[in-house]
Amino acid sequence: MPITYYVHSGVQLENDIRFTIEETSIRPNIKAGGQMITDSDSLSFVYLLEDETGYHYVKFGQDVWPLLVNTLKASQDPTLQYGNVELTLHMFKEELEMLIFNIEGNNNYGNDFSKAVEEAFKEILKA
Repeated sequence: MPITYYVHSGVQLENDIRFTIEETSIRPNIKAGGQMITDSDSLSFVYLLEDETGYHYVKFGQDVWPLLVNTLKASQDPTLQYGNVELTLHMFKEELEMLIFNIEGNNNYGNDFSKAVEEAFKEILKA
């Protein structure tokens, strides 16, 4: 069964964006999956991590969406920090951008989620 980790905060130092999770019991051989999905019921974007057992989820709720907007403007993918470990979230920007443009005007994700994404990412969607 996949483990879910929740991102509640992050920091930005110019183009270096780091999301943090409190969980320090992440498996030592976990790696970035390079894929992102949504959990429209909880109004979250979900980045996939993987190891030999399968996928695990890193959920980005609305409280960190402003930092997701900044991530799309940055020149590099963000990192996930837990304890003393930093993991680059490969393909994060491409996956997130593809999702927000797919969600725009698409109520298949649910009306509440679509409206929340359109509002939070309006600066990106206008570009």
